[in-house]
Amino acid sequence: MRGLGEAPEEIARAYEDQEQVIGGRAPQLADIVKILQNTVSMKRTFICIDALDECMAKYRVKILASLDQILRSSPGTRMFVTGRPHVEAEVGKRLSGRGTVIRITPQRQDILSYLHHRLEEDTMPEAMDSSLEADILEKICKDVSEM
Repeated sequence: MRGLGEAPEEIARAYEDQEQVIGGRAPQLADIVKILQNTVSMKRTFICIDALDECMAKYRVKILASLDQILRSSPGTRMFVTGRPHVEAEVGKRLSGRGTVIRITPQRQDILSYLHHRLEEDTMPEAMDSSLEADILEKICKDVSEM
C-alpha cells in the first residue's frame, strides 16, 4: 500500500493561506470539501472518520452532508466511519443509504482482561481491596455492555 507521500499542493496552499488570517485558523469546511473532491477525483481514496458520535449534532450534520457530496462526485472513494449505535440512522440517512453497518460489541471476557491489566498498573494497589475491585469490575462490565 502507498499513501500520497506529500500533501497535494492545493492542501498545503490552503493551510498556508489560512495562517495569514489574523490569529490563524484551519481552512473552512467548504474549502476542505472542495480540496478533498479534487484530491479524491485523481486517485482511489479511503477516508476514515473515527468517533463520529463524539461530534456535536449540529456539526455532524454538516460533516455528513460534506462527505455525501464527496461520495457523489467521487465514486471511487471509500469511507470508514466509526461511532456508537445512536448515530447509525443519521449516517444512513445523510449518506443516502450507501454503506454497510458492522456492529462490534465487546465481550465480557475482553473487558475483564483489559480492566485487570489496567488495575495491575495501579500505582497505589493498597488503596483497593478485593471487594472494591470486584464492584468496579462488575459495574464497568455492566455499563459497557449497555452502550
